[in-house]
Amino acid sequence: MISNNYFINIVRFALLVLVQVLVFNRLNFFGFINPMVYIMFLYWYPIKENRAAFIGLSFLLGIAIDFFSDTLAIHAASTATIAYFRPAIMRFVFGVNYEFQSFKLGNATRVQQFTFLALLIIVHHLVFFTLEIFSLANILLILKKVVSIGLATLVLCLLFGSLFSTRKE
Repeated sequence: MISNNYFINIVRFALLVLVQVLVFNRLNFFGFINPMVYIMFLYWYPIKENRAAFIGLSFLLGIAIDFFSDTLAIHAASTATIAYFRPAIMRFVFGVNYEFQSFKLGNATRVQQFTFLALLIIVHHLVFFTLEIFSLANILLILKKVVSIGLATLVLCLLFGSLFSTRKE
């Protein structure tokens, strides 16, 4: 059972890096919208796993995207940031329920899952575009990119989530 979880996470990691690099980095909706679907790895990662390993894997995920995108560790900083703040975001969305042993993300309501994913995307994009533009004089440009690319990422992540989720009957 444990090795099955490791295998699934390795496959998710590799596939999300490949899909991001080979497909979504090449898409430019309206000339500037590049969805960042690799955030789904941070959404799907098991809750009760080792936090240090999770932050390390998040950093490796970001560095892998940076290596192929030539973005100088901006993705790595953004993914490590949301990996670090994930417990606080979960506490905000799910309350103290997520700290119980029996809590699973699939058992949460759709609104809670949507809110959790949206907050992960917002925090990621705020860090990413602030580091990319690196000027608070362009705060409107940062906010424009966070909103537009965040919405595109959210829609595609929801599509990916519904495509690869297991149905409960």
